[in-house]
Amino acid sequence: MTVVTTAASITPVRRFDQRMLWLAALLALAILGPLLVSDYHVFQATQIVVYAVAVLGLNLLTGFSGQISLGNGAFFALGSYVAVILLSKAGVPYWITPVAAGAVCFGAGYLFGRSAARLEGLYLALATFALATAFPQILKLELFERWTGGNQGVVLSKPVSPIPDLLGNDQWLYYYCLAVAIALYIVAWNLVRGRTGRALVALRDHPVAAATMGVNVVSYKSTAFGVSAMYTGVAGALGALAAGFISPDSFTILVSIQILVGGVVGGITSIFGTLFGAAFIQLVPDLTKKLSEVAGALGMPALASKLSDAAPAVLYGVLLIVFMMVMPGGIAGLVRSARARLTRTRRNHVKT
Repeated sequence: MTVVTTAASITPVRRFDQRMLWLAALLALAILGPLLVSDYHVFQATQIVVYAVAVLGLNLLTGFSGQISLGNGAFFALGSYVAVILLSKAGVPYWITPVAAGAVCFGAGYLFGRSAARLEGLYLALATFALATAFPQILKLELFERWTGGNQGVVLSKPVSPIPDLLGNDQWLYYYCLAVAIALYIVAWNLVRGRTGRALVALRDHPVAAATMGVNVVSYKSTAFGVSAMYTGVAGALGALAAGFISPDSFTILVSIQILVGGVVGGITSIFGTLFGAAFIQLVPDLTKKLSEVAGALGMPALASKLSDAAPAVLYGVLLIVFMMVMPGGIAGLVRSARARLTRTRRNHVKT
């Protein structure tokens, strides 16, 4: 009995140590990796960081408050244009633009959430879908062409490294995006474990009971929309800095779908699962290109041509179906399940 109690008492400590070890390894990879790869792979890593922040914004809304959104692509576009307009028209330093984009998107998201607070389920999803569909068309209007560039879009210069002898421009931008992402992850981690996070989960699981206990349903739902839009807007600003060019056609409904796919694949109720989801939506298309290159190298140009045309969508769909069948809770859910099984196995081993 004493042995079992002792083992049970140290399990949380071991679990905490394991989490810290994995976190340290991940941070070491994120910090040292860009120093060892090409600029193209650094750009890929930057895009993963950007989309991880966007997916995190969706997870805070859908995973923790239960509000289905297909419109986060609109806030991604809004954040991008806020950053570009401030850079090109107002001469604001690039490192301030994500803050401004986050503030504007929080206000827009809060107002939208306030107006749509009575909508739930498919009705809310349809309203957000309409937002994502209409917003790119609004950006093309002649009224805003002076600011948005209309159909032609806007080209901007990428940030220049202040220490070119140590870090190139792409590496510097990656580390800047990484620093912003780490700060946002820390905020999200504390948010979901505080009073606000508990209120959001209560609204998701038992809305009637939560309202009866004094939770302000409209206020919390609107705040969740605002925070989600803020995260997505910051990601949009960082994405614009990384790409160096934006246009309305860069923000079709596919952006919202990509963010949703990243959330589902990584684990819609997970914070750190967003990293896996962002890697999925960024690396899978690149994998199809590699298959096409392999076919061309093997002397099969016809197959290589077909792979380059059809393979991205086909492989993307097949992998997504496989992920949902094998891991309905996303990659984060699979990790939690494996950890629980391992813990039960260890406990049974100690008892015997």
